[in-house]
Amino acid sequence: MSHDPHHQTSQQELVYKLHDKPPFVQSLFAAIQHLLALFVAVITPPLIICQTLGIPAADTSHIISMSLFITGVASFIQMKRFGPVGTGLLSIQGTSFNFLGPIIASGLAMKDAGVTTEAMLAAIFGTALLAAPTEMILSRFLHLARRVISPLVSGIIVTLIGLTLIQLGLTSIGGGFGAMSSGTFGALDNLALAGTVLGIIILMNRSRNPYVRLSSILVAMVTGTLLAWYMGKLAPLEGTLPSMAFPIPLQYGLGFDASLFIPLVLVFLITALEGIGDTTATSEVSGEPVSGPVYMSRLKGCVLGDGVNSSLASVFNTFPVSTFSQNNGVIQMTGVASRHVGFFVAGILMIMGLFPAISTLVQRIPEPVLGGATLVMFGSIAAAGVRILSRERLDRRALFIMAISFGMGLGISQRPEILQFMPELIKNVFSSGIAAGGITAILMNLIMPLSQPQADETTEQQAG
Repeated sequence: MSHDPHHQTSQQELVYKLHDKPPFVQSLFAAIQHLLALFVAVITPPLIICQTLGIPAADTSHIISMSLFITGVASFIQMKRFGPVGTGLLSIQGTSFNFLGPIIASGLAMKDAGVTTEAMLAAIFGTALLAAPTEMILSRFLHLARRVISPLVSGIIVTLIGLTLIQLGLTSIGGGFGAMSSGTFGALDNLALAGTVLGIIILMNRSRNPYVRLSSILVAMVTGTLLAWYMGKLAPLEGTLPSMAFPIPLQYGLGFDASLFIPLVLVFLITALEGIGDTTATSEVSGEPVSGPVYMSRLKGCVLGDGVNSSLASVFNTFPVSTFSQNNGVIQMTGVASRHVGFFVAGILMIMGLFPAISTLVQRIPEPVLGGATLVMFGSIAAAGVRILSRERLDRRALFIMAISFGMGLGISQRPEILQFMPELIKNVFSSGIAAGGITAILMNLIMPLSQPQADETTEQQAG
């Protein structure tokens, strides 16, 4: 436990510190607060990917179940800390939104090429498994990575992730890809449903009560689903449900998609930097050190754990994971930083993942309801990127790098066909807007004169 004077205030505000064991009832109550904050965020990425790629209901149900199960396993690994793997803090992991764009683009391209659902899933999971070691390797060279991927670069990429996903949110609001083909896209009842969900989220976020704000997305989605049921827009349950969903390694086999590999590597790099930010925030709210050897060891453990856990996710047929920042808000609100509570969260998630009834019910959430909520989530990702950028000195150099990077990233995400006559390698690397904008930002950051230390000196001179 740290005796750093800077953290005395944080420690005094805590009801339970990192290694404390709260009584069962209090642990359970704190765990439920964490589940409220993360449940929608865990189920939404697999649900959007499966709905967008037209994956059959049984497979979708299995993938969502495995997302819940792996979220539990991954969180346990991060909190328990096995050797160098994990933070040892109350670090919650979950299926990451960051990977949605590249995975969906790759899946749709494979579908258009006539690849079967099973082969498509095998290629997605196989490529993710090959790209996940990016974080494991990076964890050993964190100090160097921060120089290449500066806050300016990571801010640009996180903003791009959010902005390129907003299109998906709007597609869901209109009724999804199915509504596009049936000619009902943008029907007024779809817009009314999404508008209701959005309205509830906005109203609940006006509240001064942090618990009300925390549960806004969950309450809005439940209300929206009940309204859809009343309107007769809820799909009927089909077939009988298996009573248990057991994790089956490599159920779809393993494949590889060259056009997905580079975008995934890039997103893994950014996810690692996000993990560093989240671990710093968790240390801060837990009254633990945010500098020195213990802190550095936790950062490396977080990034290494991210890579290990994303590999596990691929093996058990679901999508890559990352640290969840919303749970830092729960620690701050409840004053409970005990990882003992985190073990409760992990256990409940694993158990939920074993019961397909949960993922089957989740699957029935209508697209417009999902769209109303994801518009807020994706907008929040873009806003987080803007917040990272706002901490930088936005001088002429920074604005120029942002202009070129956003131009490339958003341009290619809107019109990917501009690359159709390019060599296969170029197409594979730049086909994702996130990859195009991210690689541009990294290269521009290296090419444009004034290294970071020089820029800092200049800034100090100007300030003086």
